Amino acid sequence: MARPEQLKLNSAARRSRYFSEEFKKKKVEELDRRIITISEVCKEYQVSATAVYNWIYKYSLMRKKGVKMVIEAQSDTLKIEALKQHITQLEQLLGQKQFEIDFLEKQMEMASEEYGIDLKKKLSGKQSFGSGNTGDNIVTK
Repeated sequence: MARPEQLKLNSAARRSRYFSEEFKKKKVEELDRRIITISEVCKEYQVSATAVYNWIYKYSLMRKKGVKMVIEAQSDTLKIEALKQHITQLEQLLGQKQFEIDFLEKQMEMASEEYGIDLKKKLSGKQSFGSGNTGDNIVTK
């Protein structure tokens, strides 16, 4: 762990440092090309992130053109691609199942015509024994 004397020396050394305009432009260009990250610049040259962002606002070509950069973690991009593939697989499975349903319905229709029997269940039948009144809710007067 750093001692207070070391921190004072580091902060004093930081105050007296000066980065040339060429250096700043070079680092901003590397940032634009994604060769280096902001955190790497901060650690390597002991610069605050605020200072690096100021360099970007001042020297970045993309910033001057008004181009918006979308920054995503690589894992997020991989997740999105995996989800898209999963959706595609589910859509294919859904299509297959719909095809099977249509095929079975057509078979039932053809069998019904051939044998003269309605194979589809009718919904307007008597209630089964399990759905009747159990007698628990009977109110007596």
